[in-house]
Amino acid sequence: MSWLVTGGAGYIGSHVVRSLTQAGLDPVIVDSMTSGVRGFVPDDVPFYSVSVLQTEKLTEIMKRHDIAGVIHLAGYKYAGESVKHPLLTFEQNVTGTAHLLEAMEYCRVQNMVFSSSAAVYGTPDEDIVTEATGTLPESPYGQSKLIGEWLIRDQAVAHGLRHTSLRYFNVVGSGSEGLYDASPHNLFPLVFAALSAGKTPKIFGTDYNTADGTCVRDYVHVADLALAHVEAAKKLEAGEQLEPIYNLGSGDGVSVRQIMEAVARVTGNEFTALEEARRPGDPARIVADGKLAARDLGWRMRHSLEKMVDSAWRASAHRS
Repeated sequence: MSWLVTGGAGYIGSHVVRSLTQAGLDPVIVDSMTSGVRGFVPDDVPFYSVSVLQTEKLTEIMKRHDIAGVIHLAGYKYAGESVKHPLLTFEQNVTGTAHLLEAMEYCRVQNMVFSSSAAVYGTPDEDIVTEATGTLPESPYGQSKLIGEWLIRDQAVAHGLRHTSLRYFNVVGSGSEGLYDASPHNLFPLVFAALSAGKTPKIFGTDYNTADGTCVRDYVHVADLALAHVEAAKKLEAGEQLEPIYNLGSGDGVSVRQIMEAVARVTGNEFTALEEARRPGDPARIVADGKLAARDLGWRMRHSLEKMVDSAWRASAHRS
């Protein structure tokens, strides 16, 4: 049996696909190609240019490949941009998830690993957020991810769906030099694009209530993240009980200014970042506790900040 990966031609999805293959599980990719990269799709993996909004096509694919479960990564993933485009965000992330669940129910696919986000927490009062921390998202993106979790939870109550949702925030690095972060809004691609063009990278917001005034985030390496998705898939397929929510975090935040300093060290490009106004929807600090995921999913941070930057920088050279 196979695992369907929605958004499997994307940055995170392509790493998950490769980790599934290495674990002996057969991936099948569904991606609308709105932001996916065709070159990320291995030649020997079934691929369908299909949106999660297309229920009938999803149903056909699930029947054709005898799908055991779904790793749901597809969606509109830009917190700041979601403030400008709330309807698009909810259509892709909420309506799309509902259509996917409908296809799964029809085909009796009973396992789901959901790509959620630490954005569901908003700006918590706690220094380290746990799965018990209250959810108060500050952007349509965060709201849509939380609603996605609710939809999956309610479908589990109604139809016995086995599931878990993985919450993470800033995913960086690369597990292969050919797989890069293609987002036009994420920090690393923006910094690398500026450096490659001979421009100075920018920091958006230096007046946050943090040690150096810039946003603090929990940066995790994409290859580590992919392994956690695969471990969750394997355990669900084996019928093991998982928690409904796991944080995938280091427990140790890094500021945007610290990222800039690391980029300068690793790349050899010395610069002083330009300072711009805040972007809407960006909370000051989110750092997540990953102890539950370490217990159940073998989650751990295998890469230092320097390794994250170095692998991402090398991969960015393949971007056309």
